[in-house]
Amino acid sequence: MLGKQIRADAALATCSLIWGATFVVIKDALADISVITYLAIRFGLAAILMAMIYWRAVRTLTWQTLWAGAQIGFFMFCGYIFQIGGLTRTTPSKAAFITGMFVVFVPIMLGIFGRHRISGWIWIGAVAALSGLYFLSVPREGLGGLNRGDPIVFGCAIMFALHLIFIGRNLKWHSVAAISFLQVATTAVLSALLLPIAALAGWEHPRIAWTGYLVFAILATAIGATVICFSLQTWAQKHTSTSHAALLLTLEPVFAAITSVSLGQEHIGTRMLTGAALILGGIVLAEWKGSAPPAAADSLTPVSPASAE
Repeated sequence: MLGKQIRADAALATCSLIWGATFVVIKDALADISVITYLAIRFGLAAILMAMIYWRAVRTLTWQTLWAGAQIGFFMFCGYIFQIGGLTRTTPSKAAFITGMFVVFVPIMLGIFGRHRISGWIWIGAVAALSGLYFLSVPREGLGGLNRGDPIVFGCAIMFALHLIFIGRNLKWHSVAAISFLQVATTAVLSALLLPIAALAGWEHPRIAWTGYLVFAILATAIGATVICFSLQTWAQKHTSTSHAALLLTLEPVFAAITSVSLGQEHIGTRMLTGAALILGGIVLAEWKGSAPPAAADSLTPVSPASAE
């Protein structure tokens, strides 16, 4: 069990590395393509690739599995839409910090709705990681006043927390391959359906300019940040707790900062080092002192008093 736990931690850290490293890629690619168009193409291509990879699981899908995967995919899709919608009305630093609040929403939701006891060390690690995220993403002048985009991004944090929780909840009953494929396919379908609606409503005018960089960005994010990462994340959550997974995924902004520095877009400063140290310290503290129970322990289904002791 310990070996699988270590591999699960490594898988989640790899997801954070890839997502962090592709943050700059996505940001630059959006100069050539509208947001919803990008999501539809990225997740559509990824869904096709995953259908080919997991064809055995796709052939044997049941209605119960389809429903489970659709719920997970819905939360993932909403997370991206809330995040993007909020970004147009708030600053990137505030959006990054508010999004990262999912790390504390996960244990809160599990504690309230699932009556699941979260180790105090996990709570301390989550708060430390959130503090580190503040130093990494928020400039010295602070968050400033509340604006219209902040509540929207807040919704994104809730959706990503629910996404993690529902993965952990459903892996007891459905295969990793099926859930990995269905969440991506659902996001692709919902993005494609939203595209004409957004155009008619005037929310976004679809645009795309096929450049070499855009092709690279779509391939990198569809294969690396979607096919590989969501497969790894789903598998990892089968072997660790949801709250533990959320904590490890806060490594993403650390890797994003490292990538930005290596490309010469940012310089290492005291705030960056402090933020990275707090995030890493929170993870190490929770890993060392807090137990990481198997994913089956994380559920929104209430547990009996006997099993909670």
